[in-house]
Amino acid sequence: TGQMGHKESFFFDRVLVERSAAETVTKGGIMLPEKSQGKVLQATVVAVGSGSKGKGGEIQPVSVKVGDKVLLPEYGGTKLVLYDEDYFLFGDGDILGKYID
Repeated sequence: TGQMGHKESFFFDRVLVERSAAETVTKGGIMLPEKSQGKVLQATVVAVGSGSKGKGGEIQPVSVKVGDKVLLPEYGGTKLVLYDEDYFLFGDGDILGKYID
C-alpha cells in the first residue's frame, strides 16, 4: 500500500482511491491463481475534491473523506499512475458505499 507523499488536489466531486490487494490465499490456505482472484471492489480514499455546485450555487461536499474504506462498482473509474503506484479516480456519485468499523 503506497502513501502519496505529495499533496494532490482534485476538482469538484472527484475521489482518488487505492484499491485493496486481491486475496491470494483462501481462509483454508489454498493459493488462488490470478484468474480466480476476481476484481477487488474495496479501496481506501487517498484524496478528495472540494465538492460540486448545487442548483443554488452552494458547494455540496464529497460524501467520503481521506482514509475511508469504500465499496467500488465493478467497472468504471479512471486509472492513474502516480509515484509508481496505481490509483483510480471516481466521481463521488459512482462510489457505492463506505465501510463502517
